[in-house]
Formats: sequence, structure tokens, C-alpha cells
Amino acid sequence: MDCGSQTGSIPDSPRSSHLAIDIGGSLIKLVYCSRGSGESAADENCCSSTESAKISNGINFHSLRGGRLHFQTFETSKVADCIEFIRSKKTDFGGGWHLEGSKEKNVIKATGGGAYKFADLFKEQLDIVLDKQDEMDCLVAGANFLLKAVHHEAFTYRDGVKDFVQINDKDLFPYLLVNIGSGVSMIKVDGIGKFERVSGTSVGGGTFLGLGKLLTQCKSFDELLELSHKGNNRVVDMLVGDIYGGNDYNKIGLASTNIASSFGKAISEDKELHEYQPEDISRSLLRMISNNIGQISYLNALRYGLKRIFFGGFFICGHAYTMDTISVAVHYWSKGEAEALFLRHEGFLGALGALMSYNIDKSSLLQGQIS
Repeated sequence: MDCGSQTGSIPDSPRSSHLAIDIGGSLIKLVYCSRGSGESAADENCCSSTESAKISNGINFHSLRGGRLHFQTFETSKVADCIEFIRSKKTDFGGGWHLEGSKEKNVIKATGGGAYKFADLFKEQLDIVLDKQDEMDCLVAGANFLLKAVHHEAFTYRDGVKDFVQINDKDLFPYLLVNIGSGVSMIKVDGIGKFERVSGTSVGGGTFLGLGKLLTQCKSFDELLELSHKGNNRVVDMLVGDIYGGNDYNKIGLASTNIASSFGKAISEDKELHEYQPEDISRSLLRMISNNIGQISYLNALRYGLKRIFFGGFFICGHAYTMDTISVAVHYWSKGEAEALFLRHEGFLGALGALMSYNIDKSSLLQGQIS
């Protein structure tokens, strides 16, 4: 992918060319392009797809034809860290960013609700004007770009097996895009610039982190996700077998191991919160939210006759159990007729879409690849 100026070329210098930011309710996602001999040796190491999905304050780099695309995340509650990072990069951008056609010296493309919430703060702290881009426009533009431009971007995940899916861009539309951030948006995409937000749910990544903090005392998404690796949701979830004496409910196709009620065992057990293991609580919480997102997504796909559902957003975070739970839910409710697909660069759809809104030669961008 050639990430350059409006002519499609990148100046032969270490300075960065474009920067875009997506400020969500829980996370800030930042993407910028750069090129030149001034990059450090550490910059030469391209991260794997799993590494690029992790939430951390470590920067990720992907090789570009003629440049590099950099990914960075911050917690929205620590917006000051993001501001300091951008301040540290101003010299790389020639001391500022100038958007063609704007009277302002320092302008960067921004999307998400935080582009409005923190606009004054960015102006006060950095003398930067946030050029606000519509959130849904950016999500769809970012997804379309990745699915058309990046080899091995989409994949399925079932029973621990990841299978990359080759997307024919002539057969890409229509599809359902499910973006799982603090909340969840479900968008029916019919073509370039043609889409409709058809549904959503308030039960998303923010629910997982918010309830997780209250119930387990975890302080971060990473910590909560790591905790879920060690847990057993059956300790707190009521299963069909718990109701039917260990038996299946065959008449309606429910196995004894199916969850009848998330956190349902807490009803009958005489236990206080501190008597439950935080690992089991986090596992149950993750499964509850993932199951529901998978089911609601399929019901919307069914409503519009869509067979292909792409899941994005940092809630997924490349996490095997989350992807497997969503995949099983879609497969179960669709009786195998619909398929859940995931994206390697899942968390940066909005930021990439905002980056695309610069006056960059898109045909030149599409000739390259993100590794």
C-alpha cells in the first residue's frame, strides 16, 4: 500500500505524512503514515496480526510499499497520554499538520464521539483542530479498504482453527459489519458509500470492562481478558443439565452443556461475591456478551438476507475464546447457513477510514498491501 500525499507518492524523508484518530468511549485508536531513513531499528520489525490486535501502549508497525503504517492505542480515560504522544510526533510532521484548503495550521482527521468531546482539549493542549469525520462513514470506509486492499485480512475461527478467506472484491457486497466497541453497531453495507446502520446493542466492550471492574476489581481490559483465560464459566452459569438433572432437552435441541442462564447459579447458591473466583466471573461475563452479540448479529443478517458477517472492534482483540464463542453462536442460530468472519486489523476500522478521508490517491493506496 502506497500511503502518500494527494498524488499518491510519499516524500523521501523520515517525516510522517498523514495522521488520523478515532476517539471512542473506551479506547483511542491512532493511525499515521511515515517513510524515510529516520525510522529506528525497532520500527523495522513488523508485528504479526495477533500483535496488531493487542491493546497496549506499544506501537505497532506494518510495512507499506514506499512507507509504513503505524498503529497506536490509548485508553480514552488517559487521553493526556495520547496528547503527549502526538506532541512528541509533531517534529516528525514538520512541526505540525496542514490540511489542504484549511486556514488552520494544525489540523488532523478525527472520528468517534471523542472528536467532539475532546475538541477543545486538543486545541488548548496542542493547538490542533480536529477535522471531524462521521463515525459510520469511517467504519465502513476502513472495512471496505481492508477487505479490498489487504491480502489475508478476513478469516474464520472455529475450534481453535483460523482459516483465511480470500475475498473477491466483485462479490464483496452486501455484507453485515458488526463493530464491537464500547457499544455495538450493526451496519448493512451495500457498496462503496452505500450503507445503513440497521441495529445495535448497548451490551458491548464497555459492558464487559465496566461490569468486570465492578465484579473482579480488575483495572484494565487486558487484565480482565487475561483473567478469563483461567476461568470456568460453568461455576457461575446455570446449564440446561443443571435444570434437567444432567440430561439434554432433546425435544428442542438443547444439550445439557448449553447455558440456560448466565450467572444463574448465583440465584440458588448462598455465596457472597468474594466467594466466587474472579477468573470464573470474567469468563462467564465474556461468554454472555459474546454469545448475545453473535445471536443478535445473525438475526439482523437473517432480516436482510445476508450470509456474510464481518466482526470488528477492539472487544475481539484477537482473543480465541471470544472469536470461537461468536462463531459458535452464529453457526448455531443460523443452522450453519451464515458465517462469522473476523478482521486482522479489527480495532482500527474507524481510524483507517478517517485516514482515507484525506485527499489521498485511493487507487495508489489499493495497489499496495498492509502486512
